[in-house]
Amino acid sequence: MIIKPSMPIKLIQEKQVKRLCNTSTIITVNGQFPGPTLEANNGDSLVIKVVNRVKYNISIHWHGLRQMRNGWADGVAYVTQCPIKYGGTYIYRINVENEEGTFWWHAHSPWLRVTVHGALIIYPKENSSYPFIQPQREVPIIFGEWWIKNYIQMAKAALEIGVPPKISDAILINGQPGDLFECSSKEITVIPATTGETLLLRFINAAMNTELFVSIAGHTMNVVAIDASYTKPFNTSYIMLAPGQSTDVLIQTTHYHGRFYIASHVFNSILPFIGLDNSTATAILNYDTITPTKPLLPLLPISSNRSSASAFGSRLRSPRRVIIPEPIDENLFIVVRIGLIERNIAAASMNNVSFMLPKTNSILQAALFHEYGVFTTDFPASPLKKLNKTIKGTRIYKMKYGSVVQMVLQGSNILLTEEHPMHLHGYDFYVLGTGIGEFKKKRDEYKLNMVDPPRRSTVGVPAGGWVVIRFVADNPGVWFLHCHNEMHTEFGLAMAIWVENGVGEMESVISPPDDLPQC
Repeated sequence: MIIKPSMPIKLIQEKQVKRLCNTSTIITVNGQFPGPTLEANNGDSLVIKVVNRVKYNISIHWHGLRQMRNGWADGVAYVTQCPIKYGGTYIYRINVENEEGTFWWHAHSPWLRVTVHGALIIYPKENSSYPFIQPQREVPIIFGEWWIKNYIQMAKAALEIGVPPKISDAILINGQPGDLFECSSKEITVIPATTGETLLLRFINAAMNTELFVSIAGHTMNVVAIDASYTKPFNTSYIMLAPGQSTDVLIQTTHYHGRFYIASHVFNSILPFIGLDNSTATAILNYDTITPTKPLLPLLPISSNRSSASAFGSRLRSPRRVIIPEPIDENLFIVVRIGLIERNIAAASMNNVSFMLPKTNSILQAALFHEYGVFTTDFPASPLKKLNKTIKGTRIYKMKYGSVVQMVLQGSNILLTEEHPMHLHGYDFYVLGTGIGEFKKKRDEYKLNMVDPPRRSTVGVPAGGWVVIRFVADNPGVWFLHCHNEMHTEFGLAMAIWVENGVGEMESVISPPDDLPQC
């Protein structure tokens, strides 16, 4: 399937929607919230025209797609492209190469992705099938967040004074908070079910700052994929999703009638200390029933239950034994933390560097065309000695094509902080292990899974804990690594890697398109 340029994504501001008894004007894509689901097959080419009709600069990121040799289509403002300005257009030309599963797309401009997001489903190649039982139906389910007040103004004010913004007023399921919230019962998301079906539910966490527990009353979920990578299937009563992550589950519709809640609420291991709202978002799995019945509510783990979150993550495995790339060429130890700079303003950093986006050009353009003054290549491979000092800068890490890269991402508890869902653009990676406390090679290396580790593109770094990932740098270009907690990225919890061109055309970044936006 090819999405042609005659089917543009249009960004339209003049869309009023009502949530939580209040009417708000939001930015939508083609007038829809969430935005339209895009579908293609493994091996297809996507051609998507984005028309910006709002006053904000914008770019669109295709979350989880590797964009082989084609960072120009990755959609990160000031990293891989200059943003699309008001009245401007840009055509994203995407080649899907050996990828299938649940992806999604979203604005990669500050806070616009609250409402500018949607599912991107890549099916197996034609005449191919899933490596599990074939479902009769598939349903994408996208979780988001909602603020009654203007979230863009709120986030801007929070950034200026260096404090976190107000927490969201509700979690949304396919754009609706559910009937446990005021003024919301009539618009609750309803998913029809018929006895004897296998349903494939594609869960996507598009929330800005919130990790989520999800469960379905009266049904067992069979996990079959995460972040568009197949897993060794297992049954569970709940899943945990960090911002940016996706999880595919199969359910069997064994009931003859009734209504069952699909429910979600916040997971945050420091909830008792910061008082986050614990309201539950709901949708309804609705069987053919003549007389509506009150839906059954599932039993979710309590919101501060770290052991439940860890237990779910520990069950994730690749379907079969994998060949772990080695020996290691680039060994990075990166401390991710929230700290303070002058005047006690919060700043997030990686190895004490608080990342700043350039404004005059994208890093990718500057790197390939040798433009100086846009960035430096002195991002430290290990923490600076003075952990109490945070510096600002556009520092990136440069590596050779084909390098085997291992990263230890170490969470810091210098300030009370949440987990950090770290997303690496242009790559997926093996998650070799995770733990609590400081990673010590001699003590913790034997704990790493070198047999069947799961593959992800977004991984959670525990508060005060660590995660080890490994991948081969086989995709040349500049690729963003950042926390998918939006405010943490705004505070500087990000960096970029520059994978140099290899040998020949097939190991080099393609030429930029003629319509690439200019800064």
